[in-house]
Amino acid sequence: AALASAAKAAKPRTILLPASVFGRSVAPRLAVLLRSGLASDATALELDGDKRLVVRRAGFAGNVLMKVLVKSPFGPELATVRPLAYPRAGTNGSKGAVETAKADVAAAGGKTAFVSFAADASGEIDIGAADKIVSGGRGLGNPEGFAVIRDLAHALGAAVGASRAAVDSGWIPYKHQVGITGRSVRPKLYIAVGISGQIQHMGGMKSSDVIVAINSDADCPMMKAANFAVQGDLYKVVPALIAEIKKARGA
Repeated sequence: AALASAAKAAKPRTILLPASVFGRSVAPRLAVLLRSGLASDATALELDGDKRLVVRRAGFAGNVLMKVLVKSPFGPELATVRPLAYPRAGTNGSKGAVETAKADVAAAGGKTAFVSFAADASGEIDIGAADKIVSGGRGLGNPEGFAVIRDLAHALGAAVGASRAAVDSGWIPYKHQVGITGRSVRPKLYIAVGISGQIQHMGGMKSSDVIVAINSDADCPMMKAANFAVQGDLYKVVPALIAEIKKARGA
């Protein structure tokens, strides 16, 4: 209610919120209060010929990418945008004015309260913040195959990622899933091992600075999209790569 009051006072044309736990919780409630149209989990934003907001997002469990026109005749257009969908803004771009709105949150009431925050105690690098990621897919053949993925990630100081197929197979927890149905990432280096490159996976990592693909299928989408593609048996290629990395670092 407090955010809705601030929005009514400012009268913005468009309101963007992060597609985070908080944003996904607040956005639909805000849309109802403002009588606004809402599109969620945007991977890209654009305007149509009539300057209306058009959102690109995944649908049908990530099997298709679609454009959604946000129709909002009574209130501002609303959308939640996936983290890292766009690169971080530089310091030389256009600068907008920042306005601070005061809101009486206590007066607005509410039936929820913050209880506690539990950090991940695994000690693993979070894929959302990593500048290097090594991901494994169903091409590993079995869950034990992630041992070589972790070995390569450890040698590079990288995070461990995975395809949806590997996660759905129960080989690795969901927090490692890269893609439109998982986490969107934008690392400096992305190594895809045994990942064919389905559209929902590519949509979550295609903006990586450098993509390296290791796969036995030279014609799969990931190999074609990669900056560097290595065709071969991953269980021979990856150990050889680890050995060369250790040799170069004198380990």
